[in-house]
Amino acid sequence: MRKGIKVAIVGGVFTAMVGGAGYGAFNIVSAVSEDGGTSVTETRRSGPPTSEEIKETSRKFLAAWARNDAATAAGLTNHADSALPALTGWHDDAHVTRTVLTAGTPVGAKVPFEVKATVQFGEASRTLSYDSSLTVVRGLTTGRPRVQWQPSVLHPALRVGDTLVTGEAAAPPIQAVDRNGVVLSKEKYPSLGPVLETLRARYGDAAGGEPGVETYIERHDVEGTTTTKTLLTLAKGKPGTLRTTISASAQAAAERSAAKFPKAALVAVKPSTGEVLAVANHGYGAWNAAFEAKLAPGSTMKIITAAALIDNGVTSATGPAPCPNEAPALSQTFHNLQGMAPDENATLSSSFQRSCNTAFIKLSDDLGPEKFAAEAQDRFGLGKDWQTGIVSYDGSVPVNGDSDDPAGMIGQGKVTMNPLNMASVTATAITGTFRQPVLVPPSLGDRQLATARGLPASTVSQLKTMMRLTATSAIGTATHAMAGLTGDIGAKTGSAEVGGQSVSNSWFTGYRGDVAAAAMVEGGGHGGDAAGPIVASVLRAGS
Repeated sequence: MRKGIKVAIVGGVFTAMVGGAGYGAFNIVSAVSEDGGTSVTETRRSGPPTSEEIKETSRKFLAAWARNDAATAAGLTNHADSALPALTGWHDDAHVTRTVLTAGTPVGAKVPFEVKATVQFGEASRTLSYDSSLTVVRGLTTGRPRVQWQPSVLHPALRVGDTLVTGEAAAPPIQAVDRNGVVLSKEKYPSLGPVLETLRARYGDAAGGEPGVETYIERHDVEGTTTTKTLLTLAKGKPGTLRTTISASAQAAAERSAAKFPKAALVAVKPSTGEVLAVANHGYGAWNAAFEAKLAPGSTMKIITAAALIDNGVTSATGPAPCPNEAPALSQTFHNLQGMAPDENATLSSSFQRSCNTAFIKLSDDLGPEKFAAEAQDRFGLGKDWQTGIVSYDGSVPVNGDSDDPAGMIGQGKVTMNPLNMASVTATAITGTFRQPVLVPPSLGDRQLATARGLPASTVSQLKTMMRLTATSAIGTATHAMAGLTGDIGAKTGSAEVGGQSVSNSWFTGYRGDVAAAAMVEGGGHGGDAAGPIVASVLRAGS
């Protein structure tokens, strides 16, 4: 509200004369000056802003920003207190000395614009160019049109809590290389872009480089680590070499296959060492879903369930695991995929190969949720604070005391995983040893790796046999996806319905020799149809 104006209160009630509720309608409120002088009238509109208001408000905001009038520009937003420090920092922190803003044609209330900012730091000067947009809304209390403030107005990559800075880089640049010395760039391997930025922020100093001068976004992640995203390099630094565990050939195969789907992620690991061979994400922007997602993994979780059933003496690979049409458990009735024929004489191996839900649900009472959760943590190392070298989520198998417990044994309920977790599960299943996945050597950052008991040799033998048959037998759900792969192979498919979506998420994990991989495709349907071919392509590429 403008200084010197008060809203008139009559009988303790805010008075207004409403001119209509439609588009462009406005309220008339009487007001008096603070000194009790002559009464004035102020018009307060309601409804969406008009096209003229959109043009005029965006013009004024962009003009004030361009002339570095942060106070005026912030006052034209709906959150001036948040906008002011960001707009002030445009000059003071980002060292922008000249700003040229060119508005495009509004699309509804959204106004696109082009930014050309001259950044100067010492003797170094360069132009930062990019496209952004703003949206004009009507102020809730004033009724005036205002720019809807969010950090992305300033730059599309900015989030709440971020800072835009120009100066000596927070960390020296790195030249990341794969396990064989091949240079890994975000241009050649787009999925690695966010990963490389994190590695630089964490280990740039240790790699032995020298920082340059950059304009960058400073961000604090959930672990309290500061990461940066470089927008402009004014003076190049000297990069240090950082060796990773990535395999360039596996990474390339993963990226090509993941790019075929709107949202897909994959991780491949080397079971004998725990080294990460590939990290691919498509459709997730800067978010590393392959390492950080928290989603139900579907029937790929039956690897752990089968191991728990064997380790706790409930049954064995050749022991009974009947597969009826339905199975009740704690007030919920579970079913199989449509078209699956019942088999009351099924063994655990055949129910595993066909991915029979009801067989595992029927055995859930004999196993119990506590023993299932203990198997996941104590033997497979899930939920044990993995120190991979970057931000990662190490899975969760909670005990809820309701029907989510048996649901978890088929990868539904409250169980949450990501491709990193399931690739590790497969690696543990075929070697018997949990080796916490790593992307860079644990000596970097002096990281303490998680440990777990692993599996008995007899359990490993049975799991490998069941996974091999799932990938090669006539009834195996992974046979089609794994077709053509030779050598020691095995797999497990999964599909998981999340949030009532019409098409389930596709999950698949498999191994070939000393490579284990897992993938998820959101909305991909059956595991063998979408995630399966991604995993198979990486297994085919090898390490």
